[in-house]
Amino acid sequence: MIQQLTRSVAEHPAVKHLGPGLITGAADDDPSGIATYSQAGALFGFNMLWTMLITFPLMTTMQMISARLGCLTGRGLAANIKTSFPGWVLYGVVALLMIANTVNIAADIAAMGEAMHLIAGGSPHFYSIGFGLLCLALQVFLSYQTYVRYLKWLTLALLSYVAVVFTVNVEWSSVIRGTFLPHLEFNSDTITIIVAVLGTTISPYLFFWQAAQEMEDLRSNGTGAKPTGDDARRHLTRIRWDSVIGMGFSNLVAFFIILSAAATLHTAGITKIETSAQAAEALRPLAGHFAFLLFSCGIIGTGLLAVPVLAGSAAYAVTETMEWKSGLDKKLHEAKEFYAIVAIATLGGVVLNFTPVDPIKALLWSAVVNCVIAVPIMVVMMLLGAQPKIMGHFVIGRRMRVIGWLATTLMALAVVAMLWTL
Repeated sequence: MIQQLTRSVAEHPAVKHLGPGLITGAADDDPSGIATYSQAGALFGFNMLWTMLITFPLMTTMQMISARLGCLTGRGLAANIKTSFPGWVLYGVVALLMIANTVNIAADIAAMGEAMHLIAGGSPHFYSIGFGLLCLALQVFLSYQTYVRYLKWLTLALLSYVAVVFTVNVEWSSVIRGTFLPHLEFNSDTITIIVAVLGTTISPYLFFWQAAQEMEDLRSNGTGAKPTGDDARRHLTRIRWDSVIGMGFSNLVAFFIILSAAATLHTAGITKIETSAQAAEALRPLAGHFAFLLFSCGIIGTGLLAVPVLAGSAAYAVTETMEWKSGLDKKLHEAKEFYAIVAIATLGGVVLNFTPVDPIKALLWSAVVNCVIAVPIMVVMMLLGAQPKIMGHFVIGRRMRVIGWLATTLMALAVVAMLWTL
């Protein structure tokens, strides 16, 4: 009966139309993102809540552009870059993405292991290996439709961070002031946190994943043909709502993570948080065991969602660059190279946890690196989206161009400001 209920909910039209955008937005709140948002709240209190008001329209616009590229061309982002830019641009972007994603996977898997250790005891490294192998097995052996259905359900793990806020005492007048009238000193720490928040919210791997998932959806419909005319307009309407809801959900959860850290950690004078597991452990004496358990379970749930997205986006980028067969809709023997890249990225992340490289301490800086490499990728996306030979009659409109270039400029200025303060 439960299985029938699950299937009926998953097949409901309102849920079916929420796909790539919802999963992409939820994957953005991965354990490394949780650590960044927790550090923002712990260090600056409610005065970093305003960043979510800024990132929502910027993130939504960039994800819509990447989704449109995948849907209207029937190709992933790397394949589109290959058609219009020199090889060095493509290879440079893909190499940076592969490195950043592998480090991010390492950090996320380590955070999941630490969270499980906090809940059940045992070895964090043992749990990390288990989570890495589980994520890899799900991608390799589940069908695309089943896999996407499970990913949709995993997005519910993010609601634990909304629930945490209602288990602690929150001064809502301070929340409103911090959101709309923040008090900040613009020094090196402030700028670095802002860059990290931008980098973990507007991340390159999300662009590649959402474009690829739109391409996969075309294949799963049977024909794989690029939509035209009224069919294309229907797809663009779906993409708009899917992206708005998915990115809105993502930013709302991030808002609540900052809020919960501000209301508990910052208020108690705990301002130095390096990992999501540290944030969960610090919550236990301040907010109680239930809040701690919600926070910890959320880390594991979002990690199970984000690791496949990170590995998958790297695999799509590499295989499209090399013109190999790719796609989660294909069996292992049909796309060996694709699944090999998924395995390399996932298991590479696991292995990094057993080397002197400490990905956990590099969580914040991985977000900063994401912000840096996002800038050239965003420039390329904006140029692609404005080309009639790529987009046909559906080139991005004036409002999308303005917001997209604003997002790109803001990211570039944030990186410059951070380097200047350093």
